[in-house]
Amino acid sequence: MAKKRTNKYKKHIKQSPGSIVYTGENPTEKLFIDAFDYAKDFVNESELKSVEEAFNFKHTNSNTWININGLNHIQDIEKIGKHYNLHPLIMADIANTSQRPKIDVYDDYIFVILKMLYYDENENINIEQISLVLGKNYVLSFQEIEGDVFDNVRERLRLANGRIRTHGTDYLLYALIDAIVDHYYIVSETMGNKIEDLEEILFNGELKEDLSIQVLNLKKEVLKIRRAIFPIREIISRIEKNEHVLINPNSLQYYRDIYDHVIQLSDSIDIYREMVWSLMDMYMTSISNKMNEVMKVLTIIATIFIPLTFIAGIYGMNFDHMPELHFRYGYVILWGIMIVIFLGMLYYFKRKKWL
Repeated sequence: MAKKRTNKYKKHIKQSPGSIVYTGENPTEKLFIDAFDYAKDFVNESELKSVEEAFNFKHTNSNTWININGLNHIQDIEKIGKHYNLHPLIMADIANTSQRPKIDVYDDYIFVILKMLYYDENENINIEQISLVLGKNYVLSFQEIEGDVFDNVRERLRLANGRIRTHGTDYLLYALIDAIVDHYYIVSETMGNKIEDLEEILFNGELKEDLSIQVLNLKKEVLKIRRAIFPIREIISRIEKNEHVLINPNSLQYYRDIYDHVIQLSDSIDIYREMVWSLMDMYMTSISNKMNEVMKVLTIIATIFIPLTFIAGIYGMNFDHMPELHFRYGYVILWGIMIVIFLGMLYYFKRKKWL
């Protein structure tokens, strides 16, 4: 029975442009907001009890990173968006979890959508949308559920490791994008290991029942990863070429480093894509070879029994004048002839390496 598919875009039908509609799969997720307010010589980490507490950071002289988990809380997202003067279409894109990675550049802020990829315990790939808003002295990040790949960024903020506390929020945006891209390497490595494992199984001729499903799932995973990674080149290119006031020219070299990583990852994914297609061909070839082996054995068996059936057919006829039928040892002689023919044909097939 075919699996019933849900259409994420149904919720947008008959909705006016800019309507905030949550299209994700976690409608009961709790709202969780944490904030880092920092400068060169201090950092304050806090868990906010309401979205209104996030409004206090907008006009401070320090830098602020506010992370919002729970895209199903439409009203709270709308409050944050209105306070930070986000366009209604931006807020709609934040709630729409099926967006393609992209960048929108406005006068007062830069909006970026990325896909966070990770494998769960069963090595099933999960895709979560991350929306980032870069403002003058703040970065807003929106996630569907709690849990992400930003632990290293948080640790650097707490311990003042590297440049993150001495640079502006444009560097923080870079650090968040870089953390997502760096995690792609883990996903890419896991994908490579899964492909190599399947290759080994196919080379060993172990054609399991679910092998075709595994190859098909790998193909889908590669396409998902490819759709998440490839648009990032356009995002970084837009950041470099726009010369936006929010992006310090000195920070552009760091974004170029992300671009180089994305190019490297894209090449790897293209290689994996070809390898998966090769797995498909290898699987079909293995199935065909397996069938040929079965047909060869059946053909050899049929060939061996042809002369035996011929002999049995002759002496099974009901003619009266068949002198061999009256020999005392005719039955034994006939069995001996049939056994000699059987063994002789087996020996011949062995020499020809057909067996």
